[in-house]
Amino acid sequence: GKGYMEDRRPAANCDPYRVTCRIMKTTGQCLGCSLTSRIVKAPVSVLEVAGDGFAFGKDQGAGALANMTSYRNCVLAEYIWLDAAQTPRSKTMTMTSRPTKPEDLKVWNYDGSSTEQAEGHNSEVLLYPRAIFPDPFRGAPHVLVLAEAFNAWDGKPAIGNTRAECAKVMEKYASLDPWFGIEQEYTLMKPGKVGEKPTVPFGFNEDGSEPAPQGPYYCGAGNGVALGRPVADEHYVKCLQAGVKIAGINAEVMPGQWEYQIGPCRGIEMGDHLVMSRYIMLRITESHNCVCSFSPKPMEGDWNGAGCHTNFSVTPMRKEGGYDVIIKVCEAFGKVAAEHIAEYGEGNDKRLTGKHETCDINTFKYGVANRGASIRIPRETEKDGKGYMEDRRPAANCDPYRVTAKMIKTTGECLAA
Repeated sequence: GKGYMEDRRPAANCDPYRVTCRIMKTTGQCLGCSLTSRIVKAPVSVLEVAGDGFAFGKDQGAGALANMTSYRNCVLAEYIWLDAAQTPRSKTMTMTSRPTKPEDLKVWNYDGSSTEQAEGHNSEVLLYPRAIFPDPFRGAPHVLVLAEAFNAWDGKPAIGNTRAECAKVMEKYASLDPWFGIEQEYTLMKPGKVGEKPTVPFGFNEDGSEPAPQGPYYCGAGNGVALGRPVADEHYVKCLQAGVKIAGINAEVMPGQWEYQIGPCRGIEMGDHLVMSRYIMLRITESHNCVCSFSPKPMEGDWNGAGCHTNFSVTPMRKEGGYDVIIKVCEAFGKVAAEHIAEYGEGNDKRLTGKHETCDINTFKYGVANRGASIRIPRETEKDGKGYMEDRRPAANCDPYRVTAKMIKTTGECLAA
């Protein structure tokens, strides 16, 4: 029942003195304020005069900012969310303090009609902070904020917000303490026309001809072999600086294709850290004249696709006798294979062909050390009689919230039966 209003009419080239003068004059006349009314100078904020250091804790909001004469000691928060196509979007807010927990941040909003999440006449979508990461681009004390999008008009998750449902599923099966580790494959592409998806991988020849067949590129080194290493290395370092649980990187089978691993992560943390890692990757490619593609089949022909192999375990799998539990869960996955495939990414049929280290999309099988299976059980897990399993079906463009929610749901129902 209180707040502010936004006049959307002033042009980009407007005179701010004339605009604010006209707004205030009309407002004053409307409210009956006298032109001779005394102006009371607002007190200087304690946060501002606290020295060169930065305050920590809850953001004091616009009221505190209005009382400052300078924002020099403020903190920048980059709010990041997923749009209707699961692509990260972001915008920056100036804050009075460095938040230490999501509750320290304010609920923000954005124009959902520009992200295909709302209509123009009712476009406000709210951003609820869920996780905080140090900003590896701006440095301390600035932060990256993973946020969930909710419709302002009905309070429901916005189009593209699958985290909300995943959080419910993870909470339901929290007693199983699910661990995940995702191997995110991606392909660096040469920029095409602005706004259009690129079609030529970074490692392909300038004249349009294809490079030498796959073989030397996987985990390779050297010029003409490890194509795109500066991007992969910078991404690795930035993720570490941001506190993202990145566990490793390697060059992949197709030239210009790489992989990084996120995890082990517990529960909802898996989706949060993978989304943040993808955002950081997109930011890095801005300065390397290339585009990061998460397409499951970026190049037609005898070239590997790109996946998101998902390593998974629950407490009973990690204990003695866990191997039998893994087999039981694999059997359960097979019974609902089509349901899982539906959650594992768009265009996956072009990748899961039975070739290039994949199992055909219409076939389900599991096996020890078998990279041509739907589910691979590591040799070490078989030897130890406990451990984890790897679902090799998720595509590189998969939604980690949908993937992990489906995996723990099937597992939970199986173990409860």
